[in-house]
Amino acid sequence: MIIFNHPNFLGDNFHFMCKILSRIEELSKHEGITIGALEKKIGASKGVLSRAIAKGTDIQAKWIESLVENYPQYSAEWLLTGKGGMLKTALQEVMVVEPVRSESPNKGAPYYDVDFLGGFDFTFNDQTINPEYNIDFKPFNKQGVSWVNITGHSMEPRINHGDIIAIKECRLEDVQYGEIYAVVLDTIRTVKILRKSNNPDRMRYVPINEDNYDEQEYDNSRILRIFEVLGNVSRFI
Repeated sequence: MIIFNHPNFLGDNFHFMCKILSRIEELSKHEGITIGALEKKIGASKGVLSRAIAKGTDIQAKWIESLVENYPQYSAEWLLTGKGGMLKTALQEVMVVEPVRSESPNKGAPYYDVDFLGGFDFTFNDQTINPEYNIDFKPFNKQGVSWVNITGHSMEPRINHGDIIAIKECRLEDVQYGEIYAVVLDTIRTVKILRKSNNPDRMRYVPINEDNYDEQEYDNSRILRIFEVLGNVSRFI
């Protein structure tokens, strides 16, 4: 549960509430959905947000909490105060505790010494494909998480050539626009920021290094598997 302690939040400060409602509109536009769809997503009755936006009236704190909890990629500080960026950092911050090679097969997440962009077919249930060892890094010691290699320079400086990335498989409908994903298409494998396309049956694949790499669009029907990129570290072993 997220608790809001902003001194004006529960008051009747008209301008303060109007600014929050304006940022909620920004969030919905960034997601490419209507306010009505946003209401449905957070479990609010139809018109709870739209009437407040139209009239500049207060909304209950629980709906702000639900917004933050359902859209964790957005900054709660930005939503409440307008400070900082709209989106949180796409990847988790580097931790003080460094990842290490685990001597125990029951500790850490499996590391596959394969290159995501080098033609490896992710069939993790195939017993012929075994991890080299486990990587013990507490933020990512979770069920379903694996580590793999990354090559190429399209995601620099965020993800560098030769890094290893922590990934977890997800569904297409779970994709949060603006986040980084590793996608297995029918002919290529790529790691990019996914963004909304004007065509609902496609997505935009956006590199960070836009000086040397172009944005592409691909049909969603070509996606074989998709993985959320949880974090990355420089090769340490």
